[in-house]
Amino acid sequence: MGVFLAPMAGVTDLPFRILAREFGADLVVSEMVSAKALVYENQKTFRLLTIDESERPVAIQIFGHEPKTMAHAAQIVYEHVAPEMIDLNFGCPTPKIVKNGDGSALMKIPSLLGDIAEAVVAAVPIPVTAKIRLGWDDDNVNCIRISKILEDVGIHWITIHGRTREQFYSGKANWDMIAEVKANCNIPIVGNGDIFTKEDAERMFKYTKCDHIAIGRGAQGNPWIFGQIQAWLKSGENIPEPSIEERILLAMRHLDMKVKYTGEDRAIREMRPHLAWYLKGVPSSSEVRRIINTTSDLADMKDLLKSFL
Repeated sequence: MGVFLAPMAGVTDLPFRILAREFGADLVVSEMVSAKALVYENQKTFRLLTIDESERPVAIQIFGHEPKTMAHAAQIVYEHVAPEMIDLNFGCPTPKIVKNGDGSALMKIPSLLGDIAEAVVAAVPIPVTAKIRLGWDDDNVNCIRISKILEDVGIHWITIHGRTREQFYSGKANWDMIAEVKANCNIPIVGNGDIFTKEDAERMFKYTKCDHIAIGRGAQGNPWIFGQIQAWLKSGENIPEPSIEERILLAMRHLDMKVKYTGEDRAIREMRPHLAWYLKGVPSSSEVRRIINTTSDLADMKDLLKSFL
């Protein structure tokens, strides 16, 4: 029973993946990477492929809607950084991605989705996985059909988020359909959606009979969740929630890692949501989040965080 970090755009970059592995994630998955940009040798996109040895095993997730381009991009990823796996994004719901026919838009075209998966599986010598949703909307829930197609073309395992594209992240994740996919497939299934506590993780495993779980939003500002789940599932140990001091110290360390990775200006900009997540529930945190979003100096940001110690 693996406990994985789910891919999240703007979140699961190199520093956060390193922390997730350190705190107990069995596997981490990168932000989604444009296949077309890799084929066109876009250097900003290549930066997303950066891997640190401490984060392995790691999967690089790619997105696109052209089988040949996706296969070529997968070869580039393998030759460039040799991740343990390549993950295919068939689940991203954002309009920017969907309007180009990528992400969850492909669940409306099962034959093309299958062609993409088959081409990538044939292109690289490492396991290829896929992430999907339940379907496009409540009238088009086709995750079982999609999963069978993916199984037939050689996909190693499937991560399924228990919502449709139209739901985005609203409402409750439908674990019943995750259980249905598991019951109808012979490859491993990774359950995803609404896992925010160790108890949620245990329920997901028991209710859906899934083989692994992937934590997305539950890990935002909370890499401790991986160790909490691991201890709970293996021995029933109840690891307490981190103290405010622990959260602040890790937020500062995360900020330093990000500065080293991207440079100060970009790090401060991109760390703002992370810092707000670390401070969630802290007294006066709403005012603090406002200050975070208007602070552009590293020393000032660190002073703000230190004020909680």
